[in-house]
Amino acid sequence: MTGAPDNGQGIDSERALKSAVRRTCGDRVQIIEGIIQPGAPTWDHEHTARVVRRQIEDRVDELGCVEGSGNLDLPGSSNWYVPDIAVVPEALARGAGALLPDQTLLVVEVTSESNAETDRAVKRRRYAEYRAPLYLLVDRIEGSVTLFSEPGHLGYTRVDGPHPFGAVLRLPDPFGLDLDTSGLASA
Repeated sequence: MTGAPDNGQGIDSERALKSAVRRTCGDRVQIIEGIIQPGAPTWDHEHTARVVRRQIEDRVDELGCVEGSGNLDLPGSSNWYVPDIAVVPEALARGAGALLPDQTLLVVEVTSESNAETDRAVKRRRYAEYRAPLYLLVDRIEGSVTLFSEPGHLGYTRVDGPHPFGAVLRLPDPFGLDLDTSGLASA
């Protein structure tokens, strides 16, 4: 996918808007379907992300990747996401300002009261459209985890879940590990 067309004056208006929003609002700001949303996760939210991060970090290292909450651009749209966790190859992460969802190995979103429907519907659809291979939704409101895989333009074609907190969820290759969600119940 490519950026927005030139406006006739040599300016890519999509890129200019995204850059201005980030400069004005900071690194944790997202643009979701054209709406600017500053991010300020709660400690419970961060705890939940940490439970997932700790279980995948050894495998992430083995794969030569890094995990974090770096920026993901969705060119050709009015979207700029900051996922709770994204796993990307270390070589791509070095010096990158933003990556594309298809450059990730895994994207994890943790719901909050204010963003649950966005994570469940909008981001799921957009991550599939932009070919993020694995999207893990940790739904703190519903107390469940769902893994979406095999992205297509109409959405993910494979869904594993929702599973209640406490279940074990298998993360497929390249991870090949079981995610224990019992630690999420107290989050």
